Amino acid sequence: MRILAKDIKQAAQEKPSEKVEVKGWVHRIRELGGITFVILRDPSGLLQLVLETPPEFTLETIIQAVGFPGLNDKAPGGVELKVCSLECISKPIGELPYQVNGDPGKIGIEAILDHRSLSLRNPKIRAIFKIQSTIIEAFAAYFRGQDFTEIKTSKLVGSGTEGGTELFEVEYFNRKVYLAQSPQLYKQTMVASGLERVFEIAPAYRAEKHDTPRHLNEYVSMDIEMGFIESEKDLIELEKGMLAYIFEEVARKNKNELEMYQATVPNGEAVFRAPIVPYEEALKIASAEAMAKGSGRIFDINPEAERFLWDWSLREHGTDLVFVNEFPRRHRPFYTYPLDVVRTMSFDALFRGLEITTGGRRQHDYNALLEALPKFGLKPENLKSYLSVFKYGCPPHGGFAVGCERLTQKILGLNNVKEASLFPRDRKRVEP
Repeated sequence: MRILAKDIKQAAQEKPSEKVEVKGWVHRIRELGGITFVILRDPSGLLQLVLETPPEFTLETIIQAVGFPGLNDKAPGGVELKVCSLECISKPIGELPYQVNGDPGKIGIEAILDHRSLSLRNPKIRAIFKIQSTIIEAFAAYFRGQDFTEIKTSKLVGSGTEGGTELFEVEYFNRKVYLAQSPQLYKQTMVASGLERVFEIAPAYRAEKHDTPRHLNEYVSMDIEMGFIESEKDLIELEKGMLAYIFEEVARKNKNELEMYQATVPNGEAVFRAPIVPYEEALKIASAEAMAKGSGRIFDINPEAERFLWDWSLREHGTDLVFVNEFPRRHRPFYTYPLDVVRTMSFDALFRGLEITTGGRRQHDYNALLEALPKFGLKPENLKSYLSVFKYGCPPHGGFAVGCERLTQKILGLNNVKEASLFPRDRKRVEP
């Protein structure tokens, strides 16, 4: 029976006289004093194999080895396997396009993405998605613990809740439909139905013509919606609890992966002391930071302002997180609940200088929605499905969405959000 690399040390300590079987990829080959050392890689880690004769295979060959486990402080993980029999399961054809066991930082991102099945064999690249798996698992666990119900909604919609821009058209029998920008309509439908607290983890699509290190056209959106809230501050406190739990789980489960990137995550105390700064005050802070560093005045909460706000929050509050709320109505969709004629009950969460969350309280009154539409250049007849949710009564409610890839990117300090997507989609890439 196959044993994983991470379990060989236990086998060496408990039953060193019994043979074990391992399977995996050849990560590295080294000859020393007539003995060949092969580093085998499997999903759990690396294992040193000791061979008395040189092997007839190359790097990335898939092998099966049987031998006796033994302790060795100089070997990876402090253990090795003295091989008795060896079998090649599958050999690579031709030369590798790049060195899989090398430093990913020395490989261009396009080459990494062009050969995705190969690049994911690199332990450091694969570590990204081990951490991302923990993020998704923790997000779901936290909200289940808060009595939320998980939902799965359609990604084919008749129209966008935010209008007709930035939508991907899809041929659907004899009509055109669109890929969903978000599960907004469906989340609000579930609140209105009485389910009241829901979450979803699913793809979202934005037909934005950006080509930046922070944008994807398909991304994993982690969404929640809940009823009977007073303001966006209820949601901010909920998100603080969620982020504290996610960071705690990443620190607990992914210590080795974090070490590969020399990365850390904030503790719960740092998350909960994250400041909540109204939009206009945030502009003043960002401008002051910019001018102190020799830059010009900030006129909007743009990527540059987000980085300056991070600098300020880290210095003044000792945290990588800051929430900006009370965004102007002109910056938010028609369904955002107004605080007054200018401001809204909405917010962004900025983590290490990047927006990872947008959320807020939604308008729940049917007539108020009808009144708001013309101000945003929208017509009721184009949003019949959305408006019908509120015709028969809906509680005060709100929600937010967290970009999974962006959160992963900032935890690890990745240069490009595409590194945090298994198969990223942008303006140029639709393969693999």
